[in-house]
Amino acid sequence: MGWENPPGKRPPGGGMPPQNLDEIVQWLKERYRLSPSSGLRPILMIVAVTLLALVAWNSYYTVEPQETAVIQRFGKYVGTAGAGLHFKIPFGVESVQKVVTGRVLQREYGYRTAKADVRSTFVEKGYEEEAVMLSGDLNVLNIQWTVQYKVKDPVDYLFRLKGVEATLDDMSESVVRRIVGNRYSDEVLTVGRASIAEESRKEMQEIMDSYHTGLQIVSVMLQNVNAPNPVRAAFNEVNEAGQEKERMINEAQQAYNQKIPKAQGEARQTITQAEGYALERINRAEGEVKRFLDILAEYQKAPEVTRRRMYLESFEIMMGKIDHLYVIDEGQKNILPFLDLNKMKESGDKTQAGGTPQAAKTP
Repeated sequence: MGWENPPGKRPPGGGMPPQNLDEIVQWLKERYRLSPSSGLRPILMIVAVTLLALVAWNSYYTVEPQETAVIQRFGKYVGTAGAGLHFKIPFGVESVQKVVTGRVLQREYGYRTAKADVRSTFVEKGYEEEAVMLSGDLNVLNIQWTVQYKVKDPVDYLFRLKGVEATLDDMSESVVRRIVGNRYSDEVLTVGRASIAEESRKEMQEIMDSYHTGLQIVSVMLQNVNAPNPVRAAFNEVNEAGQEKERMINEAQQAYNQKIPKAQGEARQTITQAEGYALERINRAEGEVKRFLDILAEYQKAPEVTRRRMYLESFEIMMGKIDHLYVIDEGQKNILPFLDLNKMKESGDKTQAGGTPQAAKTP
């Protein structure tokens, strides 16, 4: 192996090529068995070819699609390059640093991912200090969260601030602790997780921009929010009681929304019907009063004629309500119905309707 040889000496039988010009010449002499009598021309040609190969090898670089290359000339920033094959001035004149800008990166706090797979495994031991926080009501909480970010400006990322990831770690822990410290523990454990994550993301982005780190905070996710192990069972019971309370309130609100509008509708319907009935009775009474007054005026003009007309109208109304009318003489003792036309008509109607015909009885 290469590490088994002392520094400055080549391994026997080949190995890594020499790194300086003297070693190159000596290596070429040994490789091609050149003697001093053969002249310097072949050696110079071989040296020139070797130098050209080294220049070509150090004159290009490749940038992956998710990377951005930052180019420096004598240590000064001169530009950036995107994905593809590019050329540069070799031998340290131009240097290239590749920064991953097309992929979302992630930092974990309170835990670490030991193995990322379909069923990922996580390690919490050793990171308890990051996770333990104090809420606004002086309760201790264990909070594990993740910050996803991208490098939006590779120049700022490389040159404006040293240790960008370390700064992100310190700033993320500080922001989350401050926001959790201003909230009640019940809110943090239940309904406040989304708002805490969004508020943390906005504040982290403002700090990153003020420091010119070149980072874009994509999202902040609270992965796990729990009470400490000794009191976790009690916290869970409190949360379950709160959820049961919310459920009962929602059920009561649902029943209220079903019953109250229905009762209000029925009340409005009853009121409308009563108002309509009252208006009908009033209009009818007013009409009867007007009719009576009109008849009274006519009666005062011709009492006998009006009385007879009223008698006839009443008799006509009464006759309309009577099925049979018999007109007999005062001296008549017995009534002999010889031909009852009404019964014959009813019998004929039944026959046409499919009933059994009945013979008219003649007493």
